[in-house]
Amino acid sequence: MPELFGHTRAHVGPRHALLTPHNHVNSNVPGITGATTIVLINEAMGAKFAQLLVTFQKGGRATFRQHDVQTFGYVMEGEVTLMQAGAKQRCTDGNFFFSPAGQVCDLTAPKAGTKVMFFQKKAVAHPGAPAARAIFGDEAKVKGTPFLGDPAANLQVLLPDEPAFDMAVNIFAYQPGGHLPFVEIHVMEHGLVMLDGQGVYRLEDSWYPVEAGDVIWMGPYCPQWFVAMGKSPARYLYYKDVNRAAL
Repeated sequence: MPELFGHTRAHVGPRHALLTPHNHVNSNVPGITGATTIVLINEAMGAKFAQLLVTFQKGGRATFRQHDVQTFGYVMEGEVTLMQAGAKQRCTDGNFFFSPAGQVCDLTAPKAGTKVMFFQKKAVAHPGAPAARAIFGDEAKVKGTPFLGDPAANLQVLLPDEPAFDMAVNIFAYQPGGHLPFVEIHVMEHGLVMLDGQGVYRLEDSWYPVEAGDVIWMGPYCPQWFVAMGKSPARYLYYKDVNRAAL
C-alpha cells in the first residue's frame, strides 16, 4: 500500500490510532543501544501502556530494570539471547517472554535485523495474589482454540489467566473471510500489531485497510471489529489489561 505525496493510511485520534511502517521515526530510549527503537504507543497518545518495536544491529542490547514496570517481548524475526530470572535462553522467531516488575531483563548478542515487539505496563498489585512470575514460551507450542466455536478464528493465549497477571497478550489468527463475531465494546484497551496477511479493521465509525506491520491502539470502550481479507490467513498479536477491580 504505497503512501505518496503526503498521503498516509495512519490516523491518531483521542480513542484509537493506526500507524504504518511508513510512519516510523526512531527514538532514543534509555537501556536500548545498537538498535532502532520505535515508540509506537505510550501515554503521550492517551494509552496506559507502551508498545515498542526494536530492530537490533549486530552487537545491540536492551536492558529493562524499572522497579514498577513489567515487560512482555515477542520475537518477530531473527535471534537474540534473553537473560532473566538467572536463566539464559536463545530466542528465535515466535518465542516470547514475560519479565515481572522489578526483575532485570537483558537481551544481548542479536543477529543483525532481529525484530522484537515489546509491551510494557506499570504493574497493579492484586491483594492476596502471588507475584507474577517470569515466563518464556514458544507460540508454536501454545494450543489455539476456535474463538466462540468458530474454526475460522483461532485464539492463542500466551500469558496465564491468573490474578497475579494484570496484562494479557494473545495471538488471533483468521482464515480468509474470518471475522470477529460482533462489534466489541469493552473496558480493556488494546495494543496490536499485524503479523501476517491483511484485512479491514473497524474502529469507532471508521474502517481501515490493514496489513502486516501495521499497529493499532484501541482505547477503552472503542467499538472494534475485524475481518480477514485476501487469499492468505491474517494474524495479529495484541495486548490488553485484565484481572483488576473496576474501581
